[in-house]
Amino acid sequence: MSRFEEMSLLLQRGKAKDLTAMVTEELANGTSPKEILNNALIAGMSVVGDKFKRNEVFVPEVLIAARAMNMALTVLKPALADSGVEPIGTAIICTVKGDLHDIGKNLVKMMIEGTGIKVVDLGVDCPAEKIVEAIKEYNADIVCLSALLTTTMMYQKDVIEAIKEAGLRDKVKIMIGGAPVTQQFADEIGADIYTPDAASAAERARALFN
Repeated sequence: MSRFEEMSLLLQRGKAKDLTAMVTEELANGTSPKEILNNALIAGMSVVGDKFKRNEVFVPEVLIAARAMNMALTVLKPALADSGVEPIGTAIICTVKGDLHDIGKNLVKMMIEGTGIKVVDLGVDCPAEKIVEAIKEYNADIVCLSALLTTTMMYQKDVIEAIKEAGLRDKVKIMIGGAPVTQQFADEIGADIYTPDAASAAERARALFN
């Protein structure tokens, strides 16, 4: 088993301390931070995502794996920056105004970060104007809107309308999700992407840059 495979397995098992120690050791030994990112961390999260979609692992396991990845990334990010490796793009994520649910949003955030995309988290109960300002400030490529209630999912449409009014609609891809959201609803309100789970969200986000 290669060192990358070992790190990937540690990530999949959520062994945050062991993974972080191994990433630190590999960097000290001169291993390319980009190779660690692609061949260990992104590869590991891809396996977790596939298993999640097949119902072989569930939300708690994914959260534990994502936490391990995030801890490893805190070690890896300075080395990536020093070596000139930039994120492949920027995504903004939030739960829309009126909705305080964040578990799904947080899971999507961690899965998307695991593909090499920078994610700016605007939190919960997020108004349209804050999203529009964030698109401008961070030069975002993707906007991810979560809504867990039938009463708040309609606000996703309001956000899209606000983005149009600001003249930014052609600049960003809009991804929506949440328990009551469907592909039909996404089509009706003019979203670009609907995903039913965090693993699919990460796949579709990554595919936008391929």
